[in-house]
Amino acid sequence: MKKFLKNNAVQALIASLICIVLGLLIGYVVLLFINPAGAGEAILAVIKNFWNYSRANLQIKNFGNTLVKTAPLLMCALSVLFAYKVGLFNIGAAGQYVVGTCASLYAALAWGWGWLPCLLFAIVCGGVYGAIVGLLKAYCNVNEVISGIMLNWIGLYTTNMLLAKVKESTSPYTLHLKTAAPQAILPTLGLEKLFNGNTNVTIAVPLAILIAVAILILLDKTRLGYELKATGNNKNAAKYAGMAERRNIILTLVIAGALAALGGSFLYLTDFEQWSVTQSAVPGMGFNGIAAAFLGGLNPIGTIFASYFIQHITVGGAYVDKTMYSSQISDLISSLIVYLCGFVLFIKYAMNQGLAKSEDKQKQKAAALAAQSGKGGEK
Repeated sequence: MKKFLKNNAVQALIASLICIVLGLLIGYVVLLFINPAGAGEAILAVIKNFWNYSRANLQIKNFGNTLVKTAPLLMCALSVLFAYKVGLFNIGAAGQYVVGTCASLYAALAWGWGWLPCLLFAIVCGGVYGAIVGLLKAYCNVNEVISGIMLNWIGLYTTNMLLAKVKESTSPYTLHLKTAAPQAILPTLGLEKLFNGNTNVTIAVPLAILIAVAILILLDKTRLGYELKATGNNKNAAKYAGMAERRNIILTLVIAGALAALGGSFLYLTDFEQWSVTQSAVPGMGFNGIAAAFLGGLNPIGTIFASYFIQHITVGGAYVDKTMYSSQISDLISSLIVYLCGFVLFIKYAMNQGLAKSEDKQKQKAAALAAQSGKGGEK
């Protein structure tokens, strides 16, 4: 049993489940304080999400909507995870996500590009934006957290300025792709048939999963992945071993930036949402990616399920009865669970400490028994 509990994947799963249960319990307690009459129904509404609909066709269609929002969240989570594996904290994923959104929408609406060039342009722009953080880190020793946060806001206001040129005349939202640039909408490849005609479910969903698998292979099965992780663990040792530590830092943040930017294009090239050029806050998708990465145990496969779960409860919060609770209550419950996701590594550490103490006690008992049996033999 102890050997089973020592498995890293098992520990990550147990820690994630503990965080989820604690988040739901605390959310339920908050609901009890606000209005105990509807607390049980409200927390169930969050958990059920699309199952709140009674008809199967509506359940399937709204399940598709949750998947549409999961794909960009997964890309942001992979961006954070990839950098973290190399010893860097890419808090700039939020800004890179915004840059990818800007690049893909502007290329589609202003230049009339198709969906594939738009995706590639988003990847390039996100990679360049990540490279700025990497260059500052590698050559000026500027902490990536500081430069990443500053670039988040630069990216947001630059995006608002550029996309203001392709917005609707009577609203702050960008033009609809379906009418202004249908060639830029991601293809569905027949996936809409599986989700009751939901055309927002595109190749972004399977592509995001494939990219997660590719990141796993890159990090664990390739020489490049080994060098990147070695650089993150000890930059000086990597340099002594002949590795290009500066190049590896820059390359890591280029890849991380490209992943987050691809997430932005995965959402907005479905025409599921429009960008508001009056937006004054950086979208939470990039920051939620941090929680998804840690909830998934910093494993690309685990991050797939963690990203879906976080998006599931986020969307599920919209089904809470607004006559009994304010509209912000759904965000509160979601944020509680997201916040507790940050304790996954702490719970894994506590589990390892507990197992180590248990092993020490067993060794001490075994030594004591051996000593007693030795004394009995002497007599």
